Amino acid sequence: MKPVGIYDIIRIDEFSATPKYQQLINCILKGIEHGRFKQQDTLPSINDLSYELDVSRDTAEKGYRYLKKIGVLGSVPGKGYFIKNTEFEQAYNICLLFNKLSAHKKIIYDAFVAAMGANAAIDFYVYNNDYTLFRKLVSNKTEDYTHYVIIPHFIEGGEKAHEIINTIPKDKLILLDKQINGITGDYAAVYENFSKDIYQALEQAADRLSKYHTIKIIFPDNSYYPQEILDGFNRFCQDYAFNYKVISNIAKEDIQPGETYITVMEDDLVKLIEKLMQLTLKAGTDVGVISYNETPIKKIILDGITTISTDFNEMGKMAAQLILQQKRQHVEVPFKLTLRNSV
Repeated sequence: MKPVGIYDIIRIDEFSATPKYQQLINCILKGIEHGRFKQQDTLPSINDLSYELDVSRDTAEKGYRYLKKIGVLGSVPGKGYFIKNTEFEQAYNICLLFNKLSAHKKIIYDAFVAAMGANAAIDFYVYNNDYTLFRKLVSNKTEDYTHYVIIPHFIEGGEKAHEIINTIPKDKLILLDKQINGITGDYAAVYENFSKDIYQALEQAADRLSKYHTIKIIFPDNSYYPQEILDGFNRFCQDYAFNYKVISNIAKEDIQPGETYITVMEDDLVKLIEKLMQLTLKAGTDVGVISYNETPIKKIILDGITTISTDFNEMGKMAAQLILQQKRQHVEVPFKLTLRNSV
């Protein structure tokens, strides 16, 4: 028989960035774990599920197909799907909170999910660098999560982030990408050392940079990127006697030969390339170009763009390992320079 209130158990959260088929899987597994589904209980048909949850048939089929593959569901032609096995326990129920969606954030997500394996239910939310939304998401979470994995970047209000993060039990907390002042207790973290990382990356590129007289970093006002990046940038330029400048708006900047530009935002990289094309300046000869965050397309654009980037795949894996090994260490993630023809 079907449990009463089945769509109170199986539901879709439209605010979640977790794929809907994965939400369906998580709901059914949580229902089993909490005793709301019993062995031999019947489940809605693909058509009913699609209609009631307002999802595609493909989404419903993909969720059921995975649950059949791991032996949780069975099916009988003409009768539909039922709970075949309740001897299944998900050891981890994780709330994943990212500040935004991007190519490199997807790398972190994919690596984390793969490393956690099948024994983890993951609810994925994106708060768009908005502290108010972040606070609402954390405050409204009534699920019994085993862990909260948080990337804490904010455009405004971030100075109060420690207050809401400190409400999370420290044995459940993993901070990702950035450390936050004011977090108390014994918690886990996988972080970048932003000041040291940019300094050492530029130091490795010093020979190539020596053919340019000025280095400019495009760092928009109200950016969620940490100010520590500018600290490391300024220190390098002073130590190595480069002229330097921090630019908030590349569109208003007069680009001249002999300058190197560092972009932290993808939109600014595009604008910079457009200006170089208009001025017929060649990257790596007339002007240097360095971009934050390695992505596959940067191997091709401008005959190869030099990048300074953390290892996002390793970041995701390291966060998962801290959970799986029940460690509360603070681990600095690897950071590297990839030299290409743009400098």
